[in-house]
Amino acid sequence: MASWSEFAADEPRLAAEIRLLFQQYGPGFGYLATVRADGGPRVHPVSPLITDDGLWCFVIDSPKRRDLERDGRYALHSFPPEESDDEAYVAGRARPVSDPAAVARLARLGRATPQGDWRLFEFTVDVAMLTRRDQVARPGAGGPQVRLWLDPHDATPVRRRDPLVAEGRRGRHGFDTRRPAA
Repeated sequence: MASWSEFAADEPRLAAEIRLLFQQYGPGFGYLATVRADGGPRVHPVSPLITDDGLWCFVIDSPKRRDLERDGRYALHSFPPEESDDEAYVAGRARPVSDPAAVARLARLGRATPQGDWRLFEFTVDVAMLTRRDQVARPGAGGPQVRLWLDPHDATPVRRRDPLVAEGRRGRHGFDTRRPAA
């Protein structure tokens, strides 16, 4: 499990582009997927806070907060831009933040209501993906460009064969499926 800052240090350009997509409307905006008690998915809009040192989210008392407290697995997907179908995706584990100084600092940065019934979570990064579809600038230019980062320290076994590995398109820590310009 890498922190956002570790991911950003390893892949600064990818992290910057993902951050821009999440913050394209000012404050962070995306969809948080959590795991329900019965194992099914739950999806809610959230306002993630991305700083140089972390990926955070204030979560009010709700089913999604109980999901994170019980099973920290999450996936976070950006809200689509108006002019394209570009998307960012980050997945990993959420862990509650209990340091009062950190909570206060991030509450100020994120403009979280001081009396709100929320809890701050830090999101680690196991997987980060950015998909660009350059159909606005170059209509018909081909398929999407996908850049994928996998935490190099994650020892989780791959459960199914990934076709990109078989095609030899594995990048430094992930996969780069950009097609060469025609």
